[in-house]
Amino acid sequence: MQKIVTLTRHIIEEQRKHPTATGEFTNLINDLAFAIKLISYNTNKAGLLGVLGEAGTTNVQGEQVKKLDVFAHETMFRALDHGGHLCVMGSEEEEKPIAIPKQFPIGKYVILFDPLDGSSNIDANVSVGTIFSIYRRVTPDGTPGTLEDLLQPGSEQICAGYVVYGSSTMLVYTTGNGVHGFTLDPSYGEFVLSHPDIKIPKKGKIYSVNESNFDYWDQEIKNYVHYIKQIDPASGRPMNSRYIGSMVSDFHRNLLYGGIFLYPASQRSPKGKLRLAYEANPMAFIIEQAGGKASDGQRRIMDIVPTELHQRTPLFIGSEEDVNMVEEFIRGERP
Repeated sequence: MQKIVTLTRHIIEEQRKHPTATGEFTNLINDLAFAIKLISYNTNKAGLLGVLGEAGTTNVQGEQVKKLDVFAHETMFRALDHGGHLCVMGSEEEEKPIAIPKQFPIGKYVILFDPLDGSSNIDANVSVGTIFSIYRRVTPDGTPGTLEDLLQPGSEQICAGYVVYGSSTMLVYTTGNGVHGFTLDPSYGEFVLSHPDIKIPKKGKIYSVNESNFDYWDQEIKNYVHYIKQIDPASGRPMNSRYIGSMVSDFHRNLLYGGIFLYPASQRSPKGKLRLAYEANPMAFIIEQAGGKASDGQRRIMDIVPTELHQRTPLFIGSEEDVNMVEEFIRGERP
């Protein structure tokens, strides 16, 4: 009989490699997986459950909140608030840190999450996702967590992952020992290892960018995009344009097939548009563990020390050679 490795089993087997492990992290991931299953169920049946459409409010980013955004955020919070594993949470939907309710114990971990990435595509039935990032706290144990616990550089992450809610629900995560993908089997409600030790190709054929912003980019970015669209079979050009507009979906495809996702700064968004803590850092941890690279165009994403909870950043992420090339254009080393 073929060995079936569930998410829980995989984490436990990884835990056994660390003699001092207490199992607390495993329990945290199990709580997280439960939340993801609930979000998956409601995403797949959104039209039938009446959770499509806008909620009539805007979030801290000034964006229209979808009903499913609200459900995903509340589900993540309620699944994680009581386990005693966390000291504080951060959500892309909340302006300030989310405290653990006073009636529940305080733990040693910190989680940040984007409960529903790509939610603007929900009503069009396009794949959306969840992104999460876990750190160890830096403030004293036993006390409520603070903003300081949330403002850590990505290099301090102990776990990062994302979920794609598409034709199947797939969870991809890393704890610093490679990248592994698990597909939710709806017949018995378990995440089963389907993509062990994912590695991104060193050079890809796909580029993902919102080209409607072309006229707002710096000239160096325009030069890069123009270059990769030129015909030159010897260098593998042109690259293929694939842009869904849901970062999780674009990133997931490029992780498996190779390529680059870019969201540069622009006249519209001088500091970039993507959030460092909720999107860039977790994806950077995953891509580096898969053999790829993540940069803001000048430096490694995970070396950036955040100063704001909702800090934004330019992002260039994907196959190592593709990210190296766009950095060369930004430095003016290519015409």
